[in-house]
Amino acid sequence: MVNITKPYDYQELKRQSVDGKRLYENPWGNPVPSVTTILDATKPAEKRKALANWKKRVGKQEAQRITTEAANVGTVMHAILEHYVKNEEYNPGNNVVHRQAKAMAAEVVANIDEDLNEVWGAEVNLCAPNLYAGTADLIGVWKGKPTIMDFKQTNKPKKREWIEDYFLQGAAYANAHNELYETNIENIAIFMCSRAGEFQLFEVDADEFKTWEYKWAVRLFEYYDK
Repeated sequence: MVNITKPYDYQELKRQSVDGKRLYENPWGNPVPSVTTILDATKPAEKRKALANWKKRVGKQEAQRITTEAANVGTVMHAILEHYVKNEEYNPGNNVVHRQAKAMAAEVVANIDEDLNEVWGAEVNLCAPNLYAGTADLIGVWKGKPTIMDFKQTNKPKKREWIEDYFLQGAAYANAHNELYETNIENIAIFMCSRAGEFQLFEVDADEFKTWEYKWAVRLFEYYDK
């Protein structure tokens, strides 16, 4: 059983889409962009070029098929893991996507269950007043330290240098949580599973966190400077 403590009264924020941008309700003023919207808008040119080249190489239809299939598997996997951390039973369907997602979620659970000390909340809405907002997959205590945690699915295993945006996302959520709830979260953990069932753990400790906090601040400034 997962140890659920709920030390904070997390509030739900309504979401809306305006001109293709995901916006969140902002209790301090006008709606604010999501963290993923900001990261997408400030994506470095070389990454945009690499994505465009991949789409050109595999073809538009195949690229769309791969993206849609991955999104579907990821959605079901997230749902299973959300119920796991809430100690809730959940039985998705039994089609190909659901079977794949269940196997991947089971691999994640097997690798994190022992070190997941506390769960404060799952699918937690966070808002940095008047700047940005987003939804953290999981917040709690991992290996004895307050941590922002995220579940990720991937077609193939990833190298650490390929997932910079995941660390920026974690830093953004940590900063918002620290401001809203007067915490001092400086740890990030990414739980990733490939379609072949290969689990990967990527962690950021307090020393490295400062680097990602700074890089997130740069991307945030770049977004609003536009």
